Amino acid sequence: MIQVLRPIPAEQIKLIVFDLDGTLIDSARDLCNSVNAALEHMGRPHLDDHIIASFVGNGAPMLVRRSLAVENGVAPDEIHDEELATAYNFFLTHYREHKLDFTYAYEGVLDSLAALAAPNGVARKLAVLTNKPVRPARAICEGLGMNCFFRIYGGDSFPLKKPDPLGLRTIMQEAAAAPHETLMIGDSKVDVLTARNAGAWSLGCHFGFGPQNLMEVPPDVVVDSAAEWTAALAAGH
Repeated sequence: MIQVLRPIPAEQIKLIVFDLDGTLIDSARDLCNSVNAALEHMGRPHLDDHIIASFVGNGAPMLVRRSLAVENGVAPDEIHDEELATAYNFFLTHYREHKLDFTYAYEGVLDSLAALAAPNGVARKLAVLTNKPVRPARAICEGLGMNCFFRIYGGDSFPLKKPDPLGLRTIMQEAAAAPHETLMIGDSKVDVLTARNAGAWSLGCHFGFGPQNLMEVPPDVVVDSAAEWTAALAAGH
C-alpha cells in the first residue's frame, strides 16, 4: 500500500539516493550473527535477533555499542572505548567473512532499480548512502548484482554519518542535482531526517528494519514493498 503525505514531483527528480540495509537488502540475519559472535567473543550471552535489528541504522560502531550496552544494562555512552574496540574489530572480521551468508535483495528491488534508473528512457542518477562501512557495502552490492546501478558511499566515506546531511549534499553536488530534484529512499527516521536536513524529498520503506520509528519523522511517501517505488513516484503526477 502507498501512503502519500506529500506528493513527490517525479518529473523533477534527477537523483535518487538509497539506504542499504532494510531498504535494498535484508541483511538482518548476517548482521545479528556477527554481533552475537562478537558478544560471545566478549564472554557475553547472545541477544535475540529482533533486538539487534532494532539497533541498525546509525553505523556499525553504534550497532555494536548498543548491543554491548543492553548486555551490560547501561547506556550506550557508558561502554568503555577499549571494550568497544575489541568487540567492534571482532564484529568486522566476522562480518567480512559472512556478509553474504543469508543476505538477499528484497523482492522487487532489481526490477524497480532498472525502472527508476531510466524512466521513459531518460537517464536518472542513482546512489547508495549507508552508514555501513563502504567496503562491505560495495562487496554486498556486487555480490547481489546491484552495483551496476549506482555509486556507493558508506559511513566512512564522509566525516559525518547520516542523519547529518553532509554525505547527501556531497552526492547531490557530484550529480549536479538540487535538493528539490533529489529523493532519499530509506527504512528509518535516520533516512528521513537526512533528507529533511538536506532539503530533499523522502520515501519511507515500511518493510525494513525501522518500521517502529519510521513515522516518528513522517516521510513524504510510505510504501510497503520495493515493487511500489515506481508507483509511489507516479502518484506525484
